[in-house]
Amino acid sequence: MDGALPSKRQNIHRRQTPMKYRSRSALFLLPLAFGPWAARAQDPWPNHPVRLIIPFPPGGSTDSQGRLVGQHLGELWRQPVIADNRPGAGTVLATNTVAKAQPDGYTLGIVVSSHAINPTLRPNLPYDTLKDLLPISEIGVQHIILVANPSLPANNLQEVLELARKDPGKLSYASPGSGTAHHLVMELLKSRTGVNIVHVPYRGGAPAQQDVMGGQVPLLMDTYYASEALIKAGKLKPIALFSPKRPASLPDIPVVAETVPDVSATSSVGLVAPAGTPSAVIARISSDIARSVRTKAFADRLLTMGLDPVGSSPQEYDQRIRGDILKWAPVIKATGATAD
Repeated sequence: MDGALPSKRQNIHRRQTPMKYRSRSALFLLPLAFGPWAARAQDPWPNHPVRLIIPFPPGGSTDSQGRLVGQHLGELWRQPVIADNRPGAGTVLATNTVAKAQPDGYTLGIVVSSHAINPTLRPNLPYDTLKDLLPISEIGVQHIILVANPSLPANNLQEVLELARKDPGKLSYASPGSGTAHHLVMELLKSRTGVNIVHVPYRGGAPAQQDVMGGQVPLLMDTYYASEALIKAGKLKPIALFSPKRPASLPDIPVVAETVPDVSATSSVGLVAPAGTPSAVIARISSDIARSVRTKAFADRLLTMGLDPVGSSPQEYDQRIRGDILKWAPVIKATGATAD
């Protein structure tokens, strides 16, 4: 009836209708209120700068190589990759910084051959090399070479070994330090051939080079890149590379394995991340490095810095690290090598 009072059900309906609309409005506004936060949470990696820990001071070859890789990756990712130099304790300080960082993909670390040597050389490491760090990629390798003072009456490895056998203990070699890959692979050669060549460790390659050029020590274990200019100037002469085979970049220099099979080593430069870093991020970085080293322009820039490009997968790099740990452990124990 037109004049009748509204029923109880109608009143309830009228009272609830505004609340229903308000509830719907609130639900509609929720995405707007939380939209920016939700978008940030789902942003693809990387959405802010990445830190790259480098285990040596600015200016050295590894620093230059690391900065080049960081710059190139930054261009691919459209985010800055900021170099953070943390030298000290035979690369342990830098690697520990990476191991203790948040595993979010925003802290990465450059590691070198000492990464696989330190577990045996330094048994009290503040991190577990295999558990606390994830291999991403071996970026490249540097070639280790035996060079000599030009006055040494030996021009190849066979002649050096004959000279050492003729007068055991008289011949000596310099290295950049005890426990370095340069030192250990020479000790491996000595153990396989039975020769006695005395080790003279230095604190770095530069002073070792000076004494070999000056005639105080006849032989030097070095990287080819560090000795290249001196070789070309005639101040040092090449004896043999320790690479498994003659590298395409140095086809005219013989390798040790041509004279003594199964004695080889290269100085490795790779990239790692804290354990727990998302697997998708690890795969992305590894893929970007592999793709980059296949680019001639980038590969050529690495070569000019003494690094032969590799660009391995995380699995391949993990195998390299584990293999090197097993390879160097008995050499370190047999020689009694200690950390400088």
